[in-house]
Amino acid sequence: MHEMSLVEGVLQIVEEAAYSQKFSRVKTVWLEVGQLACVEKDALRFCFDAMMRDSIAAGARLEIIDVPGQGRCMQCSTSMPVAALYEACPQCGSYQIEVTGGDGMRVKELEVE
Repeated sequence: MHEMSLVEGVLQIVEEAAYSQKFSRVKTVWLEVGQLACVEKDALRFCFDAMMRDSIAAGARLEIIDVPGQGRCMQCSTSMPVAALYEACPQCGSYQIEVTGGDGMRVKELEVE
């Protein structure tokens, strides 16, 4: 389950932000999660609750913002939404699609005290 290591990274970001910005508690964490990031959201929520339990973000709410996948065909240069990896280009049928968005995860915002 790689979601646990992802949440460990989120906790590190939260702790570094708390140290540099001098806040004492995190109430809400907003995460942008790409549709193509291969992240299981239920597992992410479970790991988040477990990992944050004894931290500055104990009891914090996790808000997940879905980011749609985006791609560009390397044959005809068409930009398109991409719902899954290895889809064909709707314009020319090529499978040479370069993913240009929606394949990552990032902390977008924190609500703190």
